[in-house]
Amino acid sequence: MSIEIKVPEMGESITEATIANWVKKEGERVEQDEVLVELETDKVTMEVPAPSAGVLQKINKKPGETVKIKEVIGIIDPSASAKSTPTSSTPSSTNTAQTNTTNATQNDTLPPAVRKLIDDNGLNPASISGSGKNGQITKEDVLNAIANKQSAQPAAAVSAAPAPAKSAPSPEIPKAVPAASRSNLPRENVVPMTKLRQTIANRLVAAQHNAALLTTFNEVDMGAVMDLRAKYKDKFKDAHNINLGFMSFFTKAVIGALKFVPAINAEIRGTDLVYKNYFDIGVAVGGPKGLVVPIVRDADLLSFAQVESEIARLANKVKDGKIDLSDMEGGTFTISNGGIYGSMMSTPILNPPQSGILGLHNIVKRAVVVNDQIVIRPMMYVALSYDHRVVDGKEAVTFLVKVKEAIEDPTRLLLEV
Repeated sequence: MSIEIKVPEMGESITEATIANWVKKEGERVEQDEVLVELETDKVTMEVPAPSAGVLQKINKKPGETVKIKEVIGIIDPSASAKSTPTSSTPSSTNTAQTNTTNATQNDTLPPAVRKLIDDNGLNPASISGSGKNGQITKEDVLNAIANKQSAQPAAAVSAAPAPAKSAPSPEIPKAVPAASRSNLPRENVVPMTKLRQTIANRLVAAQHNAALLTTFNEVDMGAVMDLRAKYKDKFKDAHNINLGFMSFFTKAVIGALKFVPAINAEIRGTDLVYKNYFDIGVAVGGPKGLVVPIVRDADLLSFAQVESEIARLANKVKDGKIDLSDMEGGTFTISNGGIYGSMMSTPILNPPQSGILGLHNIVKRAVVVNDQIVIRPMMYVALSYDHRVVDGKEAVTFLVKVKEAIEDPTRLLLEV
């Protein structure tokens, strides 16, 4: 008796998804609860496990196709046996047959843009090391392979150089291509926007259209926090089995400032202003599919170690592509740290319906005046974007000053003053 593989329910607001990748191929053996296929929605990417052990008999929907909730996307035959690879009398012919089979099946599951790039440049998929999830070949992997191929050719106009270092794969934004390989590439690469990227784009535009956005800035001397962290980071790691970072300090500083300026922890709901007495802090995390904002729930009730542990847990889920919709729902305020990418100054965009977002930036040693003396201090610019319909300018400036005071004198965080 065949068993249907159906698109699972993923929340009230989600009615459809896109097939991102089939982890298993037709004819392959699968075990119960083993990941079969990855689905991408407008909010999250999720893995669909096998409902039963058996053989993946049929795939009804290919990568890139849109599917509805509860739609049948494949069939498992629990009584069938997996297809075997034909053998030959000599080892060399066996290896050739296996390679051809691998190439054919691998080429069938490649995204269309990646497959076209491979075909146009006469590359062998089996010779390309995939950096995507489950070893999937990404566009960047193909571009690196092209660069290696060009640099290895004697007639190349430039001397051989190592391929660019791999970074997190991006299905939408191709990386820079070495000049030597440009002649072999099309002038443009057209890649459909994923549902997640479409939603991010729509939400960012809506945030600017539906809110009175304004940004105010300040600068923070990070010396005290850096000294405290350097002094206790080893003991902190031994005691709590987690690294002591900057985000726990800023999370605690933000909570203190939100308590002092409650309007920034509020939202507009119809014609009402809703002031929230809880503090669910969103922490923006970059992942393979783009920037997402998981929520640290009731962060005011957590210790420094608990905040660090929760942020690390959520960040790992994002990087592994296993973040759940429930991890991102709600939130009263957001912290976005562009400094880890080298950003010096930016104006972050609100995460509706929140009324504020704090942008952190890189730490740079600068000459500043302290007690009428010019000294070198590790400084960071901080930016608060806020909805002027809810928050007045005085409140926004006061909020940033409170954050600044707490970071520059961390004992305030312990005394909550």
